Amino acid sequence: MNLTKEEDEIMNYRELGRTGWKVSEISFGSWAIGGSWGQVDDGESLAALHKAVDLGVNFFDTADVYGDGHSERLLARLRKERSEEIYIATKAGRRLNPHTAEGYNRENLTAFVERSLRNLETEAIDLLQLHCPPTEVFYMPEVFGILDDLAAAGKIRYYGVSVEKVEEALKAIEYPNVQSVQMIFNIFRQRPAELFFAEAKKKQVGILARVPLASGLLTGKFTADSRFEGDDHRSYNRHGEAFDRGETFSGVDYDLGLRAVAALKEVCPEGMSLAQFALKWILMFAAVTCAIPGAKRAGQVEENAKAADFPSLPAETMTAVKEIYEQQVKAVVHHYW
Repeated sequence: MNLTKEEDEIMNYRELGRTGWKVSEISFGSWAIGGSWGQVDDGESLAALHKAVDLGVNFFDTADVYGDGHSERLLARLRKERSEEIYIATKAGRRLNPHTAEGYNRENLTAFVERSLRNLETEAIDLLQLHCPPTEVFYMPEVFGILDDLAAAGKIRYYGVSVEKVEEALKAIEYPNVQSVQMIFNIFRQRPAELFFAEAKKKQVGILARVPLASGLLTGKFTADSRFEGDDHRSYNRHGEAFDRGETFSGVDYDLGLRAVAALKEVCPEGMSLAQFALKWILMFAAVTCAIPGAKRAGQVEENAKAADFPSLPAETMTAVKEIYEQQVKAVVHHYW
């Protein structure tokens, strides 16, 4: 990867599981450019993706259901237009309707993988993740056997899981070939750091921190008067009407979240935006491989990427964040996920 000196200073890299890959600490979550986040423009989305590569981002997370494959197809185009090596992680399982454990069978998983291969225009998926399957799936060794077979057939290079609950993450890493766990981890969702991080590090399993900005709440840009478009999950899934409520604002009530954000602004280091503060906080945990904030515009990518270049947060700031979490947020989220 040929970065300019300025760009090289921004991005740092960490090892992902036992893959041998070094991935950018700030990577790119592509749910927003696929859909469910309000209006999106492909030209802006591609500009954002290219800006990410310019800044040293080399890991892109997507799923077959983001815009019904649209996000995967945009990433295929990016890969064709760039010479740098990039890693694309996609997910499978949420196309099931109904979304049941029984649906995670050989026929369906193979079909999902073949579809993603076509969308991504590649012969092998870099990293395939089970997409927040029902908890029972983590107790079905045969599912992980199917993934082993897909890897042996050359359809996927590696596999991991995306989870809702710490319990699921702990169970997943009992399977020897799970390379990564994607989970919600941010200032509003701190439970994974209590036990899971140490267990994952022992087994050399990568951790992809998703929803790092709590659906935008942790950018500090929203107010009580902010409104979201009808096709934006932040307007229709606040109580879990469409999928797990923890995916929207990290499961925190919107007004409560705004109050906690106001407290966080008081301890945000000078010179950092709140979004950069929230991302740097995640990177303070050595067990985390990368944070995967979403972005729809190049300016958002630039702001996010710069978070990697700030110095470590002082101990007193980390303590202050923990106190805000414990006093305002913990009771409503900690034991649910």
